Amino acid sequence: MDVIPLLLLVAGSATVAAAARRTPVPPPLVLVAAGLVVSYVPGVPGYALDPHVVLPLILPPLLYTAAVDSSYLDLRAQLRPVALLSVGYVLFATLAVGWVLYLLVPGLPLTAALVFGAVVAPPDAVAATAVARRVGLPSRITTILQGESLFNDATAITAFRVAVAASVGEGVSWAGGVGEFLLAAVGGVAVGLVLMAPLHWLRTHVRETLLQNTLSLLIPFVAYGVAEQVHASGVIAVVVVALYLGHRAWEVDFATRLQESAVWGMVAFVLESAVFALIGLQLPVVMRGLGGHEGTAAAWYALIVFAVVVVVRFLWVYPAVWLPWLVSARVRARERRPGWKGPFVISWAGMRGVVSLAIAFSIPVTAEGEDFPHRYLLLFLTFTTVIGTLVVQGLTLPPLIRMLRLPGRDRQAETLAEANAQAQASRVAEERLDELLADERNALPAPLADRLRGVLERRRNAVWERLGQVNPVTGESVDDTYRRLSREMIGAEREVFVKLRDGRYIDDEMLRTLLRRLDLEEAAAYREAE
Repeated sequence: MDVIPLLLLVAGSATVAAAARRTPVPPPLVLVAAGLVVSYVPGVPGYALDPHVVLPLILPPLLYTAAVDSSYLDLRAQLRPVALLSVGYVLFATLAVGWVLYLLVPGLPLTAALVFGAVVAPPDAVAATAVARRVGLPSRITTILQGESLFNDATAITAFRVAVAASVGEGVSWAGGVGEFLLAAVGGVAVGLVLMAPLHWLRTHVRETLLQNTLSLLIPFVAYGVAEQVHASGVIAVVVVALYLGHRAWEVDFATRLQESAVWGMVAFVLESAVFALIGLQLPVVMRGLGGHEGTAAAWYALIVFAVVVVVRFLWVYPAVWLPWLVSARVRARERRPGWKGPFVISWAGMRGVVSLAIAFSIPVTAEGEDFPHRYLLLFLTFTTVIGTLVVQGLTLPPLIRMLRLPGRDRQAETLAEANAQAQASRVAEERLDELLADERNALPAPLADRLRGVLERRRNAVWERLGQVNPVTGESVDDTYRRLSREMIGAEREVFVKLRDGRYIDDEMLRTLLRRLDLEEAAAYREAE
């Protein structure tokens, strides 16, 4: 891809994503719609989705950001439903969707139909995370969906490779397919376990912040590349490493954490925006290749496949939720009786995304140089399934959650837990301060010692104030007012420094030093502003 089309893609998708955040429609849907419209604007370059770019270069950082922000402890607590969805459901959907397509399309070999089943089986990590953040799902459902989307790509890619090998006549047996799947899964976990401790050691021992962040950007590609080199699952390796590093992130120095947060926030925003725009931009590529298939027949195939993909998820989710509770007394003792609303939301939140398209575009040609059986029909059906799930399910999921009146996150309880945690930490910190000040080597003037205690007190009180009353005029808590006034004072100082620089009383190097000091103070004052 030339540089100019790539820059146009990044700049255009970022602009649309930023504008979409001001609308009630989830940004992924706006980006897909914009891509569909722009794809037929005269003069717009063709954006053919290259699986050799998406899978090794775009998927690892997206998975890494999602996994680092996930909770290892929460995922471990929901291990059973996550495993049933990320492995069991993907294999079930591969077989069920593939079998229906085999019966539906005349002349389509069963192995080729199973290739398509593997392509559309995994819900997308980016779509699931984006929608979960936007609609405010209950924390348990969010954890399950995020956990599923982190691991299901590995299952789908492995199933795809086995089905392709069988389709092109490489003589793959069921035992061989199971062996390859186990090798990919176990190998991916093993590579992640081997890499995570050395990478964490580097993160905690490299003192240069820029070098630490360079390492952070390389980590997902290193994990993915090493795993793929030994024919293991790069996806699982990336997720294992990211979960470990996210769980131990508190051991990294504060400067690295602050910079990493900004850097990875920007990377995720750019990649997610470009990915959803690319989905819409694939329409001309898919339609040009459809060729011999009649439009009406292909449209009917698309509608039936979409319906099957949606129904198959319901057919798996409800038994997967209810059967363990009905069969196991241990599960009944540990968990409440499942309802029907949570599984319904999980079933409906099965949006497909760019990974399905990337896998579909990697469907090969046969050894004789001919196209894979019905290759462009499979591409078309993948495209319509991705678009259909994103638009239909993505648009209806927020009102569905509101209609079902699912209990959202208990903000009051979360704030109370935060306040209690902060109170305990502040008490220990104050005791430590008293111990230090008792040593004559740490003698401080009374005003400075009081200032340290005042910082602790304000930090402790700030959370409790969110539980209390607010200013009747401004709607602010005391801490909000404090932050606003602090920001106004810092802004006034900043203007003075700039005027002194413009008047040649200080140089630019000194200005940068003074501004950085103010920036750190402002960041400290607003660390809890969200």
